[in-house]
Amino acid sequence: MIIGTVIVAAGRGERAGSPEEGPKQYRPIGGEPVIRRTLREVLNWPRRGPVVAVIHPDDESLFASACAGLSGASDLHITHGGSTRQQSVLSGLRRLRDSEATHVLIHDAARPFLDHALLDRVAGAWEAGLAAVIPALPVTDTLKRATPAAMIEDTVPRNGLWAAQTPQGFVLADILSAHEAAFRSGRSDFTDDASIAEWAGMPVHLVEGSADNVKLTLKRDIAMADEKLSRQPLIPDVRTGNGYDVHQLVPGDGVTLCGVFLAHDQALRGHSDADVALHALTDALLATCGAGDIGDHFPPSDPQWKGAPSRIFLAHAAKIVRQNGGIITNADVSIIAEAPKIGPHRQAMRQNLSDILEISIDRCSIKATTNETIGFVGRREGIAAIATATVVYGAITP
Repeated sequence: MIIGTVIVAAGRGERAGSPEEGPKQYRPIGGEPVIRRTLREVLNWPRRGPVVAVIHPDDESLFASACAGLSGASDLHITHGGSTRQQSVLSGLRRLRDSEATHVLIHDAARPFLDHALLDRVAGAWEAGLAAVIPALPVTDTLKRATPAAMIEDTVPRNGLWAAQTPQGFVLADILSAHEAAFRSGRSDFTDDASIAEWAGMPVHLVEGSADNVKLTLKRDIAMADEKLSRQPLIPDVRTGNGYDVHQLVPGDGVTLCGVFLAHDQALRGHSDADVALHALTDALLATCGAGDIGDHFPPSDPQWKGAPSRIFLAHAAKIVRQNGGIITNADVSIIAEAPKIGPHRQAMRQNLSDILEISIDRCSIKATTNETIGFVGRREGIAAIATATVVYGAITP
């Protein structure tokens, strides 16, 4: 199966604004012509074969400018369209007839938001044995039939009604034959290629369309597409801060870690309660908004902090984060010590972090490891802690 594509781009787009603005398929959205976006998606599809662009004879320079520098543009085959879409499609199919294509996708240039997933669904239906396939979405609006005087005659049941999209896919020889027959019969009132296939007695199947695959018809449609593509996307401003602290062990009766006193034959030396874990986490939080470190806010030379509980420092850092618009989403502390054992106290430590930071306990993590008797920690000369804090500060534009 070799898949050719016909891109229909010969229309004048009378409903899309004044003629001075040019055909709608060449108007810019997101800084580039509509047709360029459409062609790029088709040309970059791994399964595509020959591609025919059907353009108006007056648009050759517009088309060349729209395609300038586009990857794969040198593979395009160009032909001129007629006064109706039906005539333009027939011209494209005739041009494709001389290629190696066995199947064809017929797509409107004014649908620039098609994607590879949609193309794959149509090709997948062919592989499942179907010959004629169109993407469509179920009709969700209530439909009314009205008189010429704009009076409602009745409500049309929407069960079983679908809104057809492109690209519509067919066996090339079948749809070309159907188009030729319609041309010979003088019929020119078909609104899409599936309706010609139906008229020729071909069964046509539906695959799931795409809500994004809209057709740009009115000037307002083009303006909305341009706004959508030109709008700077917002991404979450997620920041991660790291903190590290170490305190010396001296003879004593216990250590305080994450606000929990653990009986031990040593104590941690420090100006405050020497809670190495909370000190590291304090630095991690301050780092997320560039607010310095713990020593900048609580200098060890200040006597008022002698013996102070380190939860004061952590609560202060959390307050600074919130004043800067931050939301604390995670706090993780790794304690590095040979002794005492942390495991029996882990839950109490996590609860303390939850209370101080005012976040749920599932966002608080405490881990512990030894230093395998290596270095100052291994010799029980000190305890170290490494902390990581994650804070979200709203959103930013890239």
